[in-house]
Amino acid sequence: MNATSPGALLLCRAEYGIVRPSIPLLREPFLLAPAGRGWSVLVPEGEPWLSDAEPVDRVLSGWAAALAVATNHPVLALWWDADRAGFTLATGFRRPVGYVWLADGTPAGEDEAMHTFAARLALDPVLDLQALETLIRPEPDTGARTRLVGLVAVLTRTGLALPEGVAPGAEPDGLRAAARTAAVRQGAAARQGHGHTAHAVGHRPPRSGVPALVQIAAGFPLTIWGLARRSAGWTAAGAVLLAHGLLALARDRAPAR
Repeated sequence: MNATSPGALLLCRAEYGIVRPSIPLLREPFLLAPAGRGWSVLVPEGEPWLSDAEPVDRVLSGWAAALAVATNHPVLALWWDADRAGFTLATGFRRPVGYVWLADGTPAGEDEAMHTFAARLALDPVLDLQALETLIRPEPDTGARTRLVGLVAVLTRTGLALPEGVAPGAEPDGLRAAARTAAVRQGAAARQGHGHTAHAVGHRPPRSGVPALVQIAAGFPLTIWGLARRSAGWTAAGAVLLAHGLLALARDRAPAR
């Protein structure tokens, strides 16, 4: 792999233990690690955008939408390839918002998208928004991947702290290696009694507040649409909606204990 190889990572504004039970619903292997106060980072171990001939941004958008519904927390997808880089923010059932830069850093998105991004993450409307606005101005010698790093820097004010070596724009093999190290470290800490998140998969998931039948009704056509277009991300999003709707329906109908 070289510097132009496509790469991606997901940032979920939720603790490790909240995110972990939802990963199997994405139907792809991921490396999961804590990423500061109230954040987790997921790095895909595979590269379905290469085998399925589907652009990395479409795959990541589907994953982000699925994980946002599954965890009921905002999910930020960061992606890059030889020609472009960008992000997609998914928040529940809202329409995702995103931005794109060409490889040389030329802005190729709508300014309003960055304002919506800041509002949905409850960022500071003055200091944080000013910093974000610098990322959508034409600046010489400021490439697309550098702008993704700048985006992450703004989010550190919310508690985000990526593990060492896990950074947007990194070479994919190095990114996976760094994420694997962070994941192993988290697992070791949990086994030694310094954490309790390793057992989160057995916890009963919280109610999403969305009627079960609505989730099923939305998930079925979305799954069919994703399968028809061989879209791994959007198929996963539909599958998550279906799974959550069916589980919620089963819980609602189960006798109280």
